[in-house]
Amino acid sequence: MTDETENGETKAGAHDPAPQKPLVLQELLPLPGLAAISLYLLVLAGVIILGVVAGRHYPAVFLIFAALFMAASGGLLMLFRWAWALALAAVMLLVIYNLWIFTSQYQGAALVQGLLNLVFFLYLVRPEVRERLR
Repeated sequence: MTDETENGETKAGAHDPAPQKPLVLQELLPLPGLAAISLYLLVLAGVIILGVVAGRHYPAVFLIFAALFMAASGGLLMLFRWAWALALAAVMLLVIYNLWIFTSQYQGAALVQGLLNLVFFLYLVRPEVRERLR
């Protein structure tokens, strides 16, 4: 009695050890978009901190936003649901703020940043992203 099927193939579990899956990029870095959004939030926090320290652009109260952006960035890399919610709120508020700046002051850079934040928002609400969070 052999372990072959009608086509001459061997059965998967007969005597062969369990086949090992090759390590794919998705397992190493499951959601590269989250890493990009985390880096973006860190850059925004740095810009806010520099703006507060220089004393020209932002009041000192904006350091609260910088701390929240840094917390969301770190938690998002660790796939925490609270960090996802915090990043989602931050990105949506930035969309609204930048589009308001564009409509009131007609600055093209605000439109570009607002649309970038909108893309990040749409990425964060995808079901694949929400399923991976803990």
